[in-house]
Amino acid sequence: MIERKLYDTTNPQEKAILVAVTPKQQSESITKEYLDELAFLCTTAKALVTKHFVQKLERPDHSTYVGKGKLEEIVLWIADNPTDLVVFDDDLSPAQVRNLEAELKIKILDRSLLILYIFSMRAQTAQSKIQVELAQYQYMLPRLTRLWSHLSKQRGGIGNRGPGEKELETDRRIVNDRISFLKEKLESIDKQSITRRKNREKIVRIALVGYTNVGKSTLLNLLSKSDVFAENKLFATVDSTVRKVVWSNLPFLLTDTVGFIRKLPTHLIESFKSTLDEIREADILVHVVDFSHPSHENQISVVNQILGDLKCSDKPTILVYNKIDLVPTDNEEEKMTWENSANTKNVFISAEKKTHIGPLRDALLLEIKKAHVQIFPNWLDPEILEGV
Repeated sequence: MIERKLYDTTNPQEKAILVAVTPKQQSESITKEYLDELAFLCTTAKALVTKHFVQKLERPDHSTYVGKGKLEEIVLWIADNPTDLVVFDDDLSPAQVRNLEAELKIKILDRSLLILYIFSMRAQTAQSKIQVELAQYQYMLPRLTRLWSHLSKQRGGIGNRGPGEKELETDRRIVNDRISFLKEKLESIDKQSITRRKNREKIVRIALVGYTNVGKSTLLNLLSKSDVFAENKLFATVDSTVRKVVWSNLPFLLTDTVGFIRKLPTHLIESFKSTLDEIREADILVHVVDFSHPSHENQISVVNQILGDLKCSDKPTILVYNKIDLVPTDNEEEKMTWENSANTKNVFISAEKKTHIGPLRDALLLEIKKAHVQIFPNWLDPEILEGV
């Protein structure tokens, strides 16, 4: 009998090292928090972080991001330890990428490219896949080099390559053509999205917003009794999800939106315009916060800044502090403070444990009634107006 061998066809987990340049005045705790987030991004991308390097500089080196001494230290580490990629906590310029590749001789990723890769993993719908691909091409265009042999699916025929045109110029043309094609497809999908949203104008719309991995999808499942994918990973949800809910005979639409993050790539924001329109056109925002995170106040600031950029800061907003069950405290008096501080704009819950959902529902229902009266000013139903 011939013995059959089983072969592992899965891709081996890539080993990554992290590199960050921080201002001299930045505290060690903030630096650790930022590196932990970058490591979590790597874990989400299925890479194993084996080492991190930090250098305190007023600004990153314009040619190699880190100084000469730190770069030599990284080169020595790579020589003695199996390493597949180096991930930098900031965006790298094309010159920095070229210089680092020449020195390190392995794959280089910056923060934006890593986030774009995760989005490409998570995208499910045709719209989000096009949005991510467009953002990737827009990011890569200024970083093209002669090493881009994978773009060499060049079109033959008369007139497609000018006299003396070099490979890099051909690559740029191919990428620009692809960007134009994706933009046209996205515009067509956007028109359909606009039509769908117009059909929702006569119903109250609520958008769940917040930093990535704060529990928005879990809360959506709880409030709408649905089964949206939720996972303890960054950007578990890329596609916006809309559910119709009815409370006290009042229908409303509840939307789960893509999570925000520190240094969110500009191209990604531009490409996800139609998805972010769900936030712009919402009547009420529910800002979900991971209360167990040590820097949840900084995360609130990041989200508020992005909401300001989207011109949504003036919308009625309920601040929901989630994951209170994960806050390590034995102080019952402190817990009572959380409970007693809950009001129409400030609610403490655990979506996972279904704790304090009643106060959140009451706060939401009050805002829904106010928005409903704005949409239907002539509908003076006493039950609808109660509490408004």
